[in-house]
Amino acid sequence: MRNIIHPRPNPIIAAMYTLRDMDVDVVVVHGPAGCGFMASRMLEEADVRVVTSGMRDNDLIFGASEPLINTLKQVEEKFHPKTVAVIGTCASMIIGEDMAKSIRKAGIEANVFPVDCHGCMGDNTRGAIKALEAGRDAGLITKEECDRQVSLMKAATRLEKSVGMASRDYLPPATSPTKLHVCRRIIDVLSQGGKVAVVMDAKKELAYRFADMFEAVDRARRKLGGETLFVANMDPELGLPRIRNYCREIYADLDSKGVSIDVVTGGLDEYSILGERMKEAVDSFKPDLLVLMGICHAYPEMGVDDILITDQPRQLANYLNLGYRWAVGEISSHSMVMGAHSIVPLETAETLRELLR
Repeated sequence: MRNIIHPRPNPIIAAMYTLRDMDVDVVVVHGPAGCGFMASRMLEEADVRVVTSGMRDNDLIFGASEPLINTLKQVEEKFHPKTVAVIGTCASMIIGEDMAKSIRKAGIEANVFPVDCHGCMGDNTRGAIKALEAGRDAGLITKEECDRQVSLMKAATRLEKSVGMASRDYLPPATSPTKLHVCRRIIDVLSQGGKVAVVMDAKKELAYRFADMFEAVDRARRKLGGETLFVANMDPELGLPRIRNYCREIYADLDSKGVSIDVVTGGLDEYSILGERMKEAVDSFKPDLLVLMGICHAYPEMGVDDILITDQPRQLANYLNLGYRWAVGEISSHSMVMGAHSIVPLETAETLRELLR
């Protein structure tokens, strides 16, 4: 079995993000204070309180029930939450912590439920599935939505293992080529009366950043001429509560700028299964230039002359190594969109706007 040795997402962190998407008020990380530190800080930017039971070395021997009970009582006193998720970590799961029992003993008024998760489960999506199933059992989502989400998680895993970052044993992080050369291509095509299709297949909150490209290309069309087609996975009626709201906020922002999406193919959580639908819309338009954003490799038959915009430095390396010379990276996008409620400027879009000026 081939071993993937570059860093991969963690099931614990995937579970935490999924709990955010279900609008859980507080996430208690039952483990050492530093477990998931960077993700916890980012989630707090998205108005989710993340705290830790702060397990110590003695807790690994004698159990950490009391630290967890005390933490839950502090959470109730400090935040007065409606929903609290207690998520397991490598430390608490290895010693067999009974989190459900500790939750009952704490006896706080909130809807508190455990997520049996740890970092050695394998695919990061397994952590997300554990969170979804726990949310279903706690009454946060329906069985139908849980089943739908689980199927999407499995599809995302298949995609990554077939053509994404999990398809290669090692990928070094890459720095992006300049955005100038791709923006000049867009300008050249539109100024000659050509057609540009812009397709966003974004993963959840990253849509706040990639959507900025629609405004920039629309501005270029109005100034230079040509035709455009905008395709996006932004159906506001699909997905977990927070994900649907992302769509509504992005649409409001685009509407205020006079920009419309021509074809909506699905929801922000369906990025792994929408490629064929997006390609069908693009093929009927017959563009002279295709711009793909987000999970570009979900689009079937990417061309070497297509412009690819990704937020992942290792995915950028994958694209460049495969010969996609028009690939550029919008690195650090994830941290920039946490807590966003409107479109966050994209460097490629800003470069295009600057060239137009």
